Amino acid sequence: MRKILLSSLFALSLVAVTNAQNITKPQYSENVGDKPIQKGNWLIGGSLGSLGYSFEGENFNINLNPQAGYFISDGIAIGLTTGVGFQSVKGGDNIWSYKLMPFARYYFPEGASSTGRFFGQGELGITGAEYGGTSDTSFGFGINAGYAHFVSKSVALEATAGYNYSKSDHADAKAQNGLGVAVGFQIYLPGKK
Repeated sequence: MRKILLSSLFALSLVAVTNAQNITKPQYSENVGDKPIQKGNWLIGGSLGSLGYSFEGENFNINLNPQAGYFISDGIAIGLTTGVGFQSVKGGDNIWSYKLMPFARYYFPEGASSTGRFFGQGELGITGAEYGGTSDTSFGFGINAGYAHFVSKSVALEATAGYNYSKSDHADAKAQNGLGVAVGFQIYLPGKK
């Protein structure tokens, strides 16, 4: 009798513990609609790493590009992108670079869903590089297209691809231009109402 009572008590405890555990599945998307991109909101984030190839210099690069912006109207944000990067040059000295570029971003209503949006972003500013003990500062711009996928009400994962140009004369080229891709995230903060 004692074995039956102990076995029953153990089984009942096991059922109670199992039901008390609230196991949730990972969240892959959130229905946010237009709330994150409304006038007065802020965005903070950037690309955690980008990988690109330069046609003239035959080099690969990796960059870290934090940015912050403010929505001046629904779906339109302006802000500042900063960046630091490293380029490994084939047959030459490595290049350390930086950039400081104001940007404008537009979220397209076409193709939008409640969990994500396509956007376009343009940047215009200064870039600089240090190469073999010398430094250079120059004009630069970029045009990028991307997609923001919201994983929560205020966080979106982003993928971008685009064209970037710098008038730098490093890596045996009169200018640096090429295609690049980036993966990053943005945090959308509500503004004061």
